[in-house]
Amino acid sequence: MTTKDFPYHIGDVVEGQVTGLQPYGVFVQLDEEHQGLVHISEINHGYVNNVEDKFNIGDTLTVKIIDIDEYTSKMSLSIRALKKLAISNKPAKNAWPKKRHAPKIGFSSIEEKMPMWIEEALTKMATK
Repeated sequence: MTTKDFPYHIGDVVEGQVTGLQPYGVFVQLDEEHQGLVHISEINHGYVNNVEDKFNIGDTLTVKIIDIDEYTSKMSLSIRALKKLAISNKPAKNAWPKKRHAPKIGFSSIEEKMPMWIEEALTKMATK
């Protein structure tokens, strides 16, 4: 079967019925001839502990086709691709503070250190 004859395309949003639940994902029947897998990583943004807690056999799902194997016609489906990623405006716990104090570097610090550096250099030269 060529991709031209195949009724589905990558990016299509379709409805299907849950036909199987496995620890690694959900099998969804799109029509009499075609089914796909929603991998556990494509169910939700974030961690999904147990697929069976979220779905039951017979549930109707809206999914997005994210990949089609052209040789086997197996489809990878995603629910996560249809959900907007929730971005928090709160800073991360260990985020750097916005105001950082710049170290005091400049000519005055060089001027203060110069006599000490000269003394060290002279001492090293004298011991050679």
